[in-house]
Amino acid sequence: MIGADMDRLKLSLRYALLAAPIVLTTGNALGRDDGRYTNSALKPWFDSLRSHLGPCCSDADGFAVSDPDWESHDGHYRVRLDGQWVDVPDDAVITEPNRAGRTMVWPVKTAFGIAIRCFMPGSMI
Repeated sequence: MIGADMDRLKLSLRYALLAAPIVLTTGNALGRDDGRYTNSALKPWFDSLRSHLGPCCSDADGFAVSDPDWESHDGHYRVRLDGQWVDVPDDAVITEPNRAGRTMVWPVKTAFGIAIRCFMPGSMI
């Protein structure tokens, strides 16, 4: 009997650990479309953007980043958000051509700090 109870407890803990990141991020950073870009020719393209971490615009608001606020070193990126440098996970980098031209980032504020959902490098000109 004790073995079966331990197995159920281990299974419950696994589910709790798997669900925790989802629960902690969804309540804090729900993206929104206020209709401002409804007639933009780039809107369908932005709506289709996704990194390996998921759709960019579905739960995070993206914005352009000035060149001094992002950098690349040895094939990895980092971006300055709220005055601190945040490493961009490789899975968050969008590798398709950047139609907007400017560097874009989609940050998500979590209980653990700022996470990057998507990052699209610009031209660095």
